[in-house]
Amino acid sequence: MESRVFKMDTQWNIIYYPARPTGFGVLIIGDERHFVDESKCFWTQNEGKQAILNELKEKGYTIFSSNLYGRHWGSESAVELAQQVYEQVIRSEILNTKIHILAEGMGALVAIKLMEKMNQSIRSVILLNPILSLKHHLEQEKEHKFFYKKLIRELTAAYEWSQSELENKIAAMEDNIHLNGKIPVKIIHVLSGGRSYNQSKQYKKLLASSTINPTFILPEKKLQIGKICINFYHQYESEL
Repeated sequence: MESRVFKMDTQWNIIYYPARPTGFGVLIIGDERHFVDESKCFWTQNEGKQAILNELKEKGYTIFSSNLYGRHWGSESAVELAQQVYEQVIRSEILNTKIHILAEGMGALVAIKLMEKMNQSIRSVILLNPILSLKHHLEQEKEHKFFYKKLIRELTAAYEWSQSELENKIAAMEDNIHLNGKIPVKIIHVLSGGRSYNQSKQYKKLLASSTINPTFILPEKKLQIGKICINFYHQYESEL
């Protein structure tokens, strides 16, 4: 069996099985394009993501992912569901209880909250082109009126707040992010598009209180992401 799907709180979830499992699991939390339905997942529809998935499976990782209510933007309901999916997978599969996380884009907002809630159950975390701060992301999008309005609609739906309540709560958020220092974190950012330089400056500002140095790679080097992930994960597997 290569994969299995199951439903939890109306949301589809998928598990990918390696041919030779090592007992280590990876939770993939996708970006805003991510989806999981009853027969497929974004990571199997996208050539680059499929390549990462295949490399992880070849190294024996059992991979699981959830639809997480679509464009959740790090909402508490998405965080709670991710934790429930983890608990279900650990009950149903022969896996080490300490997992790795691979989160992309807005998926990083869920990963950061899981690091606080599940710190004993997370072995290491890789954040790919992450959105680390909802506050800073919203400020960036203000320059693009159409995308800003769309983002506000998605946020009010995900958090179930009014627009004024949403804007007040986001404005009150801290400027820096505080990552759980006990969990190893690697940030990978692919330098593509005109916003990459601004993004690198934002990481520097947001990560001022941490020792994390993001890894920046050129678009033509994207095929190396799978190997980078595997090498990083391997460093934190000596202790079961």
